[in-house]
Amino acid sequence: MDTLIIPCPHCLALNRVPPERRGDGGKCGQCHQPLFTGRPIVLDRTNFDRHANAGDLPLLVDFWASWCGPCRAMAPVFEATAAQFEPAVRFGKLDTDAEPELAARYHIQAIPTMILLRGGREIARSSGAMPGSALRSWIEQRLTGQN
Repeated sequence: MDTLIIPCPHCLALNRVPPERRGDGGKCGQCHQPLFTGRPIVLDRTNFDRHANAGDLPLLVDFWASWCGPCRAMAPVFEATAAQFEPAVRFGKLDTDAEPELAARYHIQAIPTMILLRGGREIARSSGAMPGSALRSWIEQRLTGQN
């Protein structure tokens, strides 16, 4: 692969980045903001498909709701893990109450649910809160193909 396509988390412009330069951070060619912030992006109907389907990075989505106690407990773990895995993986949070159509598309029946997408296709799913070490291990195993 000559370049990676990385959607900007700010303006959604598609950016071409040489794989060996992904770790350099980089800025969007359109809005000049950082392509990686080390934090999960807020996903909604306007940006979900762009990040899930148009980009070359795996996307880990946390389907959650504000009233959910385990979701609130998982939030700082998810955020800390995002800082450790970017720029290899894009992290996003999707509020299932605000975006019920997207939650239904992925058949979310329990929250929190983490879904790892690559090229628009689901490659792994896990429901329930987990500690940071378990989340990191889960991601690493799925990225290397060891289920």
